Amino acid sequence: MKELPVLSAPPSLAASSNAGVREVALIGNPNAGKTTLFNALTGLRAKTANFPGITVDVRKGRLSLPEETVELVDLPGLYGLDALSPEEMVAEAFLRGDVIGAKVPDVVLLVLDATNLSRNLFLASEVLELKLPTIVALNLIDAANAAGISIDVERLSTELGCPIVPVSARTGEGLDKLRLTLEELLTDRQGATTQMHPSCTTGCEGCEFAARYDWANQVVGESVKSPSDLGQTTARVDRWLTNPFVGIAAFVAVMLGVFYLIFALADVPMTLIDEGFARIGNAVDAILPDRVTSRPTWMASIFASVMAVFAIGYRLQKARWSVLNTFAAIGFAAVIALLPVEDFQSLLINGVIAGVGGVVVFLPQICILFFFISLLEDSGYMARAAFVMERLMRAVGLPGKAFVPMLSAHACAIPGIMATRVIENRRDRLVTIIVLPLLTCSARLPVYTMVAALLFTGTPATGAIVFVGAYVLGVGAALSTSWVLKKSLLRGEAEPLVLELPPYRRPSLRNALLTVLDRATIFLKKAGTVILLISVVLWAMATYPKLPEDQFPAAVADLQTEAETTQDETLAEALLVEADHLAAREQLEYSFAGRLGRAVQPVFAPLGFDWRINVGVISSFAAREVVVSTLSIMYGLGEEGAEEDTQLVKTLHRQTHDDGRPVFTTATCLSLLVFYVLAMQCLPTQVVTSRETGSWKWAIFQLVYMTLLAYSASLIVYQGAHAMGIS
Repeated sequence: MKELPVLSAPPSLAASSNAGVREVALIGNPNAGKTTLFNALTGLRAKTANFPGITVDVRKGRLSLPEETVELVDLPGLYGLDALSPEEMVAEAFLRGDVIGAKVPDVVLLVLDATNLSRNLFLASEVLELKLPTIVALNLIDAANAAGISIDVERLSTELGCPIVPVSARTGEGLDKLRLTLEELLTDRQGATTQMHPSCTTGCEGCEFAARYDWANQVVGESVKSPSDLGQTTARVDRWLTNPFVGIAAFVAVMLGVFYLIFALADVPMTLIDEGFARIGNAVDAILPDRVTSRPTWMASIFASVMAVFAIGYRLQKARWSVLNTFAAIGFAAVIALLPVEDFQSLLINGVIAGVGGVVVFLPQICILFFFISLLEDSGYMARAAFVMERLMRAVGLPGKAFVPMLSAHACAIPGIMATRVIENRRDRLVTIIVLPLLTCSARLPVYTMVAALLFTGTPATGAIVFVGAYVLGVGAALSTSWVLKKSLLRGEAEPLVLELPPYRRPSLRNALLTVLDRATIFLKKAGTVILLISVVLWAMATYPKLPEDQFPAAVADLQTEAETTQDETLAEALLVEADHLAAREQLEYSFAGRLGRAVQPVFAPLGFDWRINVGVISSFAAREVVVSTLSIMYGLGEEGAEEDTQLVKTLHRQTHDDGRPVFTTATCLSLLVFYVLAMQCLPTQVVTSRETGSWKWAIFQLVYMTLLAYSASLIVYQGAHAMGIS
């Protein structure tokens, strides 16, 4: 066994270790039902932590026993303790107590698949050799009984030298007995007494592997009786589902159905979320006063409210207040309290509420995606799908399992990136994560719609070419980039796909729902907080500095005066809205964001962009679709104009440069389209990339290469169009 590096425990692991709560390590092969058992034992009382330096999730949950509550640590699924992968390194380091800040587990709960003991006992032999107090959960006992497999549990317990409890995590069978036996073992603390063959520990690698398999086969031969026709039905089905042609067709049909359901089912909740946050914004607008009678009272109440929010947040996160955190909270609360009332209102509506809404709106797609992925994985189908797609994906340096995340990314890159967790090899997973945002997602559709209308006004059939071309360009760019990365920065061919084809099983609805809850919680906690913070920063850039009142154009005052003098209430309201839009456009131009737009004009001028398009590009850093509403404000329509496609398109067609040339020419529209197909204009994706890779390094690389790619391609398109006489 090779020497392992010493790892540092994440704060959550170290904290629990120091809190006097005893720990139970849950370990087992993939497809042994370990996650289902974890969910069944802990219910909703689970959280996720990462070991530093590697992207390996270690889930933890509270397990209630008759006399005490213990911490159940769900280690990654693995086939052995050879420390060849990050998962194996984490599991063995944790079991041996080589994780700084975490102790050796008090008990090891080893999950074995009752339908496939021969394969499971290899890992069992390595775990039992550690001589830790160990209990075996013989999972899927109901499936074994249904298949006619008879297991002599007492004989098997004697051979393994530890207690064994037959269970079915899916139905709950045997879980009460498992809890009682676990508590007894925690009291006795008796280590496993398995006697392995001497050659298992001689250090001869070939001898060791052979001896372990011989021992496993011997134990199975003495303890298990199986029918002669076991697995024949599965083999017949697999002949079709793993066929190079039928298997691919079946997989495409299944995934088309899944993603149709994602689009269909997520549409209503996403609309409701959008409308809900809009109502919240309107309610805040109605509740907050236009002015305050006592400025000190207002400041004190805002300061106290912000501090209360910090206190509640720390309480929910179970984090400790430090001196630095205290000063940071006080400083932030003081800044917020000093804001004028109208700015505080804008911060809540356009910063906080819009920022949170921009995160939560992705939640339905994420939940639906992981619900179906969980069902497909539990059924055993996903392993077959990965097998048949392997040859196609390897042609561009990607593993077969990358196909599912790439399909997911056409709904949204965020669930696609999160779905890359099914790819075990870190290098392959990195390449997949890096190229996924190039695939067309739903957030790009408003931009495509606007550009299509600008290019082909009144011809929907021709405009559809824009959508088809954009999708093809995104897929081609993703595949080409992955090929280049695997030949350069992440050199090497995709590793061969070695996987187990598990038996087909009926998926667990409860397990799927718990998986959805777990992934949704991780997404909101890890990504949502950062997105909210940066959204507030973007709000500040678009709000400050304030344009002095004497610098507002005279047209604003004229519109306001006309609104006050007219007797027509409808006309007065329209005039005030127009005045507000004009003032907002001037304020945006004067703000840091507007100044930045003009500052970068020399950079974007070769692409055919004017400074107002630049502001749209900058403002859409948080979300691509923001460019439509930003352009509507910049050109005097306001955010409401973004909903009136005809009005927006007509207004954009009328815009000219200072020298009278039209802004939105055919060349400029094509350049803008290519830029948004290829550019990284999605802050949530950046946050999730950093989360999934364990470092901001790859998120920054993703941003830089996609920006350079988008700029280069747009430059070629714009200058090439001009060279061909297309203006």
